[in-house]
Amino acid sequence: MTFLLTNDDGIEAAGLAALQTAAQSLGSRVIVVAPAVEQSMCGHRVTTHTPLKVEERGTDRWAVHGTPADCVRVALFGLNLKPDWVLSGINHGGNMGQDLYISGTVAAVREATYHGVKAMAFSHYIVSGIDFDWPRIARWTSQMMKRLLAQTLPLDHFWNTNYPHLPPGDFDLPEVRRTQPARSPLNVDFHREGEHLQYTSRYAERPQDAGSDVEACFGGSVSASAVSI
Repeated sequence: MTFLLTNDDGIEAAGLAALQTAAQSLGSRVIVVAPAVEQSMCGHRVTTHTPLKVEERGTDRWAVHGTPADCVRVALFGLNLKPDWVLSGINHGGNMGQDLYISGTVAAVREATYHGVKAMAFSHYIVSGIDFDWPRIARWTSQMMKRLLAQTLPLDHFWNTNYPHLPPGDFDLPEVRRTQPARSPLNVDFHREGEHLQYTSRYAERPQDAGSDVEACFGGSVSASAVSI
């Protein structure tokens, strides 16, 4: 099995390295085609009117000066790669509910799904003051990949997984809950500073719809949603 990896935090991001560790633990070929620099919250933007610079960074590793969706297009149609799955992440921050339309991480797997390639997105909710434990998250991701690979996924769906941010410690994979993306919108508020408006809403205060990805992840569980394109 061949996995194509990308993200929106950039090719040198710790989350992408953790995802690569998880994918390689399954004994599969791993190819990385990721943005050269961070492209967070770029949504499903693609580049069509200007050339895309693509740098080879080693065996089966390319950096694209474009968005995550660009990376998938470049991999499939520029580099003519034929992955069995596209994996995106592990994002440094949650991607739930309304985030799915903003996230570059999720856009990559949506783009793959449109082209008939099965795909999974992985994101890690952030709690202020708690460091990331990437080796632990890599271990969880390996376990989640085994679970999700064993399940039937409709051709027009992709997996969207969000991890809770737990304190340091050798925690086993938390409870995994099948969820739906939250329907309630993100809180939106601004503080006026002269002619400028500064966004002030806090992600942690967003609504937690019953049965949603937000409720599960904020409650300490792993959220796994099968999302339709």
